[in-house]
Amino acid sequence: MKQCTDRNDTQKGKGGVSSPPKGGGKESTIHMIYILNTSVDNSKRVGTALCRIYGIGKELSQQICDDLGVSTTLQVDQLTPLHIDMINQLIPQNYAIGSDLQSEIRGRKERLARISSYRGIRHTHGLPTRGQRTHCNAQTARRTRFQISKAEPKRNREAARPKGRN
Repeated sequence: MKQCTDRNDTQKGKGGVSSPPKGGGKESTIHMIYILNTSVDNSKRVGTALCRIYGIGKELSQQICDDLGVSTTLQVDQLTPLHIDMINQLIPQNYAIGSDLQSEIRGRKERLARISSYRGIRHTHGLPTRGQRTHCNAQTARRTRFQISKAEPKRNREAARPKGRN
C-alpha cells in the first residue's frame, strides 16, 4: 500500500491513499441478512425486502407479514432472529419459491409442448402465448430464437449465361 507523503498524491487520479472516513476512523459494520438464501437490504422495509425472493411479490409479502404478525413498515434490521427464523420456516412450507417454482413452471411448459398444444408450440418457438401481436411487438423474442440466414449473393447475370449464346 502506498503511503501518502505529498499533498498532491491525494488528488483525484494520483492513486494516493485517501484520508480515513469521518467519525474518528471507526468503520461501520454492515450485517447482511439472508432470508431463504437471498440477501436482503437492511435499510428496506420488510414488505419490500421480501419481494427480492423469486416468486414473492407485493401481495404475497403482505400476506406473509400478516400471517407472522409483523408490520410491513418495519425495517429489516429491526427484525428479531425469531422473526427471521419464522419467515424461513413459513415460506417454504406454504409457498413454492425459487428453484422449486422455476422447475414447476418449466414442467408446465414441457407438458404443453409434449401434448403439442398451441401454447406449447408457441413456448418452444419463444413466441408470445396469450394472443399478443407479433408484427410490431415481440421483436426481441422473434429475433433471438430464429437466426435468419443471409441469402446467397446474386450471381452475375453474365456469368450465369451459357457460353456460345449471345
